[in-house]
Amino acid sequence: MLQQSRFFRICLGIIALLLIVFLTSKVSFLFNPLVTMFNILIVPFMLAGFFYYLLRPIVSFLSRKKINKILAILLIYFLLAAVVVGFLIIVWPPLQKQIENFVDGAPQLIAGFQEQINKLQENRIVSMFTKENSDISSKLSEYLNKGITVASNYIVNLVSVFTNFFIIVASVPIILYYMLKESDRIPTLMLNVTPKRYRHDGKEVIKEIDSALSKFIVGRVVIMSILSVMMYIGYLIIGLPYALLLSVIGFVLNIIPYFGALLGAIPVLIVAFIHSPTMALWALIVITITQQIEGNLISPNIYGKSLDIHPLTTIVLLLIAGEIAGFLGIILAIPAYMIAKIIIVRVYHLFLEEKVEELIE
Repeated sequence: MLQQSRFFRICLGIIALLLIVFLTSKVSFLFNPLVTMFNILIVPFMLAGFFYYLLRPIVSFLSRKKINKILAILLIYFLLAAVVVGFLIIVWPPLQKQIENFVDGAPQLIAGFQEQINKLQENRIVSMFTKENSDISSKLSEYLNKGITVASNYIVNLVSVFTNFFIIVASVPIILYYMLKESDRIPTLMLNVTPKRYRHDGKEVIKEIDSALSKFIVGRVVIMSILSVMMYIGYLIIGLPYALLLSVIGFVLNIIPYFGALLGAIPVLIVAFIHSPTMALWALIVITITQQIEGNLISPNIYGKSLDIHPLTTIVLLLIAGEIAGFLGIILAIPAYMIAKIIIVRVYHLFLEEKVEELIE
């Protein structure tokens, strides 16, 4: 009788939840201003949070050296400005030249790709696996033409995109400043809205989330930087064209776990193949070696067991997040999963563990 009563209470709870969801969908227009506000604030707060975890250890180090926190933040801003100026002076000119050469040389790249495919089809071994009068060359060239056109348009329009988002992104340093300045007070402010009986657990949850995000973000940037430098050196050794541009593209795409390495390898192999099949083979060797070093030496030493997420879980998360929210969803998928996992585990231990054990018994 007791179990039936509990079952009916659970059913009523589910029905009430579904009813709330249904009624909410009928008055969704009331939430449109909140959705608009969220869409405006998500990018600057995401960028500010990213740099917060990167710069907070430096601020803490300077604070331990008896330097005023505000002065430490301003000093870091000055150093960042110096790094940006150094990038514009040293890295940007050759990178800009490679971008211009890539955009201007797109037709030659397509013609070179088709020429290499034709040579490959003339090979006796390859011809054994292809049908006579096969249209592989034109099809692949057509796909490459579309891909290069999209990439060229993206690169050309990149400046206008940055201009459109300038007002939003310009707010990042201001948000970041207050986040760094009030870093000690943020957990206290969050705990003030927590019921007193759960503040101890809330404090532990905030500490776990903070530690997980810090290790993930800092570790990801370190890994991406080391991997990109290794790839750039490898590309220079084999004489790959557009080595700097392809390394920067690889750095950006490697933000995405698993898929990023594959996406970053595609343009490298295409550019190398256009040069020669031998160059493509060497490029594949460079990519394989650097990825193996990153996967077996760098990542385990940086992450350890702190990023305890199964590869299949990661892939599923990225696919779902990409379908729901595009590239932004892919970037936020892993951090959001880590936060949700920590909260759900704590809620389970607080409210559900004993009830589940009673039901099992």
